[in-house]
Amino acid sequence: MKALLLENIHPEATRILTEAGYEVENRRGALGETELIDALKGVSLLGIRSRTQITERVVAQATDLQAVGAFCIGTNQIDLDAAAREGIACFNAPYSNTRSVVELAMAEIVALARHLTDKNKQMHDGLWDKSAAGSHEVRGRTLGLVGYGNIGSQLSVLAEAFGMKVLFYDVVDKLALGNAQRVDSLDELLERAETISVHVDGREENAHLFGAEEFAKMRPRSLFLNLSRGFVFDPAALAAQIRSGHIAGAAVDVYPTEPRAAGEPFTSELQGLPNVILTPHVGGSTKEAQVDIGRFVAGKLLDYINTGSTVMSVNLPQVQVSPQQGSRVLHIHRNVPGVLAKLTQALSTHEANIAFQALNTNSEVGYVVTDVTSARPGLVSELEEIPGTIRVRLI
Repeated sequence: MKALLLENIHPEATRILTEAGYEVENRRGALGETELIDALKGVSLLGIRSRTQITERVVAQATDLQAVGAFCIGTNQIDLDAAAREGIACFNAPYSNTRSVVELAMAEIVALARHLTDKNKQMHDGLWDKSAAGSHEVRGRTLGLVGYGNIGSQLSVLAEAFGMKVLFYDVVDKLALGNAQRVDSLDELLERAETISVHVDGREENAHLFGAEEFAKMRPRSLFLNLSRGFVFDPAALAAQIRSGHIAGAAVDVYPTEPRAAGEPFTSELQGLPNVILTPHVGGSTKEAQVDIGRFVAGKLLDYINTGSTVMSVNLPQVQVSPQQGSRVLHIHRNVPGVLAKLTQALSTHEANIAFQALNTNSEVGYVVTDVTSARPGLVSELEEIPGTIRVRLI
């Protein structure tokens, strides 16, 4: 049993998988499509972060691959539909680094309001400029959150503790925490808030969310933060508004194009601008978050392999399993009529008495877990012949 972990995943994941009997290979950087296909030969578990792209071509040729773990929040780097069609379960870590991202965002809001990076550079350059010009408290100011999911909602709580007023805009109806208030449109948020912080997911609808038009609608001398996805904003448009003075500062952690590995060159239109904080996609890169992510995702991968559980899978129908009774049959199939009936008939033919069964489907794929107390040889081969079958596994 082999596992491949890319992009410098925390050693906690290696420890957990190794103790479970896996031969684990670690690589620091991301792999291109052809390199990844070659590396996945004989590999049943793959761990990635944000830079490795799991394309349709990759999943089609990764015939040994059983599951993919995204050791991060986002999953837009994985073709989830293609993986589901090949019966490859995918998991992520939607909660593990929430606090780390929130703390970084709050620290950057304060740093931008006080021009701390500019003052730090002046001091390192030997210039003493003790001035309050352009520096403000965040207390009493209004934070506008674009996206009110796990990170956005927690940031609203922390911002209120700093004395900020919080507005948020989300396309999904969300329960406001504390005194946060929902607004009806992005335009309203840009008109009313003095600091805008983006915390949206990787769905296609969020691409190019902030361009020249949106930056122009922001309040004069406001602040902008993006710690969500690189493709949601136009760096050139943001840089132009900072040079003009319309936007007073920005903090960016993610970019439309990012280097694949540490040490590779990075360029951006935002480099060298005053009161701009650039970080290399480290919002969730704290020791606490990375340990928790390593433990959580590795645990989800092993749960799927050892028990068939797909709870919190981001691409397969979610099935919560009971303690195993006898042999466990896992059947992934296209969501077409008659599959369950044919599965049950095959089990009956093999005199496999059913002790537990659970089924769930989505628009394209069905997943059924069946515990049988006994079965004749050849059951798996017969189940593989059922029309619509994608993958069969026996535990």
